[in-house]
Amino acid sequence: MATGGKGEERRQVHTGPGSIPDHPVGSRFVRDLNRALERQDKELVRHLLQHRVQHVDAVIELSNDDWMKDPSAQLDPLILLGLWSLEYKQELTSPLCIAASHGYTDCLQYLLQRGARPNMVVGTKSALHSACENAHADCAEVLLEYGANPRLLTEEGLTSLHLCDTAQSFRCAKLLLKYRADVNQLSEEDQETPLHMVAKHGLHNHIHLYLRYGATVNILNIHQESPLASACASAWRPEEQEDYLQVCKVLITYGANVNSVDHEKRSPLHKASKNASLQLVQLLLRHNADVNAIDYNGCSPLANVIQTAPFKGELNPHCTVQTLLNYGSRKVWPAAFPKVLKTCAGSPKTIEVLFNSYQQIHVTEEWVEAVPEELFQLHRPFYESLFALASSPRSLQHLCRFAARKLFDKQCHTLIPRLPIPKCLRGYLLLEPESLVY
Repeated sequence: MATGGKGEERRQVHTGPGSIPDHPVGSRFVRDLNRALERQDKELVRHLLQHRVQHVDAVIELSNDDWMKDPSAQLDPLILLGLWSLEYKQELTSPLCIAASHGYTDCLQYLLQRGARPNMVVGTKSALHSACENAHADCAEVLLEYGANPRLLTEEGLTSLHLCDTAQSFRCAKLLLKYRADVNQLSEEDQETPLHMVAKHGLHNHIHLYLRYGATVNILNIHQESPLASACASAWRPEEQEDYLQVCKVLITYGANVNSVDHEKRSPLHKASKNASLQLVQLLLRHNADVNAIDYNGCSPLANVIQTAPFKGELNPHCTVQTLLNYGSRKVWPAAFPKVLKTCAGSPKTIEVLFNSYQQIHVTEEWVEAVPEELFQLHRPFYESLFALASSPRSLQHLCRFAARKLFDKQCHTLIPRLPIPKCLRGYLLLEPESLVY
């Protein structure tokens, strides 16, 4: 069915909280509908929506937890005193939204043919929002053919394209763009584009699609954060690292600025380092990210990964520390090393990599006190080797390593792998941990 056919309605109609529903939550119709939806009884839902609603644009109250209307409600004294209040949630919807959100395409078509308005916003969203949020592409296509507006905002200020935030929603996104959705339209609250949204969710196919349709790769949200920075900040789950790596590769290929900073002067490298996302850190550094960038809190990317190392054990944070140092990151101020010990006591490999980046650093009694007894016992061989250096200098082998690294400076990551020496010695020069120090 072509756009502009029977039933086309581009006018935006809002029915928000406080409206009197045609079918209130206590009605028999709503009770029957809720039971049918819970059982996923498609035939009964279709029958109710097609034959028992008052009209095709009826407002249906699916739920209402308004405590003021419940005479048996036990109210907190603070509420009665007026010190704080409760909000209630009234869930309003329409036959069109119900059909779209559950993927009932034939029922949707039936309602539209009988004059249901595709741009009616009931509660918080329209039927097109509901279809895209639930990745029902067939429903989205029917709604768009009947004139649904792809640029219409939800009550939260999001477009249908913003709601395409799962891998399954890719076809919905393609349809929206085909029907002239604005790929650079901003959300109302955070001023984010759809590119920000899919970058946050690690959706590289969506990223490709939006950039082909003219998405602005370096656009900033209200926090001055770019899509690349959004992706780096969101890459904290170990199982999703590869998805975010692909997203960032595409964004960089299209010209994303690896050194853009947000309102707190945090770069994508700061955010990737905080997440101990090794592959992202390596990608950004290969594209000339500033390894020594400082944010408003005075933190470098190295400081960020040190701070979160205790919570990122499964991501091997010492590898991120090692990479940053091999790209020329400035070391931690020696006097602050006891703080590092206290923070990273449960990650001895992180401490080892950092410790081995110095020529000589004085081990004191304060260091011993900084490591909790239970962690000392858990990693006893390493800590005994570390604290033994309080009364002895570093080995000649280590001093040679430091001299070589000082010579190579910021090119350690490039030059050391090229040296015609055994692999184990290259690893030693690159600060590969050995679980002991000497």
